[in-house]
Amino acid sequence: MDQDVAAKEQPRYIKLNERDNVAIVVNDFGLPAGSRFADGLTLRAFVPQGHKTALVDIAQDQPIIRYGEIIGHALSPIFAGEWVDEARIRMPEAPDLDKLEISTAVPAPLPPLDGFTFEGYRNPDGSVGTKNILGISSSVQCVKGTMEYAVKRIRAELLPKYPAVDDVVPLTHAYGCGVAINAPDAVVPIRTLQNLALNPNFGGEILVVGLGCEKLAPERLVPEGVSDAIVRMQDEAFDGFGAIVDAIMTQAEARLKVLNARKRETCPASDLVIGLQCGGSDAFSGVTANPAVGFAADLLVRAGATVMFSEVTEVRDAIQLLTRRAINQDVGRALVREMAWYDSYLARGGADRSANTTPGNKKGGLANIVEKSLGSIVKSGSSAITGVLSPGEKATQKGMLFAATPASDFICGTLQLASGMTLQVFTTGRGTPYGLAAAPVIKVATRSELARRWKDLIDFDAGSIATGTKTIEECGWDLFRLILDVASGRTKPWSDRWGIHNDLTLFNPAPVT
Repeated sequence: MDQDVAAKEQPRYIKLNERDNVAIVVNDFGLPAGSRFADGLTLRAFVPQGHKTALVDIAQDQPIIRYGEIIGHALSPIFAGEWVDEARIRMPEAPDLDKLEISTAVPAPLPPLDGFTFEGYRNPDGSVGTKNILGISSSVQCVKGTMEYAVKRIRAELLPKYPAVDDVVPLTHAYGCGVAINAPDAVVPIRTLQNLALNPNFGGEILVVGLGCEKLAPERLVPEGVSDAIVRMQDEAFDGFGAIVDAIMTQAEARLKVLNARKRETCPASDLVIGLQCGGSDAFSGVTANPAVGFAADLLVRAGATVMFSEVTEVRDAIQLLTRRAINQDVGRALVREMAWYDSYLARGGADRSANTTPGNKKGGLANIVEKSLGSIVKSGSSAITGVLSPGEKATQKGMLFAATPASDFICGTLQLASGMTLQVFTTGRGTPYGLAAAPVIKVATRSELARRWKDLIDFDAGSIATGTKTIEECGWDLFRLILDVASGRTKPWSDRWGIHNDLTLFNPAPVT
């Protein structure tokens, strides 16, 4: 039935670069054999939506080109109009990190974009939040149950008294003890927890709950200048579980009173810290959603904001395109450093970059990690890359930054929050209910069919680019304005409306003892 529906529509494909010898089918549900395109190309077999068809005959061992780049080589002859699926492609080697061009194609500065503002919560340190949240952090996984019990009571008994506070968010995790706390790589989870407490959406009023015997001392998680912010369950002054919970609630209420006094004020768009991420990517990601996000990212950079993109394994195979955009040699070498570190990390685990691509990615038309990477980096826009952050490191500069993270949605989101992200733009082709409690998440669909079907989960439809209804520029401006509205609290994304929020997930490459 799906093929019958497709057969009634005008067959359409998208070719991205004049060098490309493959193109992706646009039509919902794909196209059957015999479908004839406007240029005369005729399909020799059914091709699912988003999957590739050969535009010309491709000989065995010849390159298969998409985005103007080689995504693999033909394992056997491929004829024009055939379905070019993953089984017919041999993946190329990853770019050699020792032979990359650095800062050879630095984009000229984009013209400034003045006059755009949002309504945010300005903090004493000058940072600006998009939400007004009480964050309660834990120093060890042992206290997670207690914290969650206390948070339920805080939401039920205290939060209604302080209507200006959006929520109470427990920053729980599986760390803090039973780990090699002094191992070199332990800096990653510890730095992440320290910087999570500094996220502008928490307003500097963080509370830490600890046990008392853990390796990660609670004091290490309290921001500098904040005193009396720790509750230790093993404190001998507590007589029973009820007393412990009462202490947490007392500390929480003191902070709720302060947060309740926060007011939104008009702030320049330069105060935004925006994170960009993919999840459930498909072949349209690099055609619709990511180009629209990239255009919006360029607008944000022009407005003076901080924008970060991430996911090492989803840029590794296109790193040669990024190092050329590095604003200087130091930034370029930092990009190489993060790629090399992750290559080593994967090698230690007996994995390689091909492990990234999921069954859903492949069903959506992505043949391998090379093709996925080329589409992923499009969301970084066209501006120069001005900085590189190691996992969990706090952003201190403006412009387009690469924040090194794993590609896992949950770990990436956690690390971007630690880097200071106050709003995230998340593109998806297959669909995901992903959300964060600590920052609003705008979900952008790559396909209009998904946006229609998930009308109460998707916030922005970029599929109109594929159908020709809107241009990348038009979608980019619309998304830019939506970002300002969500940051101002005027528009609430669906994940916040439903209260769908994923747990924070630390990245811990250090040994567990």
